[in-house]
Amino acid sequence: MKNNNRFIKSVVAAARNSETSLPWSRGSNRAAMIASRAEVETSKRRSA
Repeated sequence: MKNNNRFIKSVVAAARNSETSLPWSRGSNRAAMIASRAEVETSKRRSA
């Protein structure tokens, strides 16, 4: 258990420092990315 203790402490410390973006907080960024992809795809299309 002694070796595990150091690992657990490092994982807990990393979790405290981590700033993850939650799905509801990244909605506008995701929507903007999807819109820009759609814009690029429509500009690449060629009519016959």
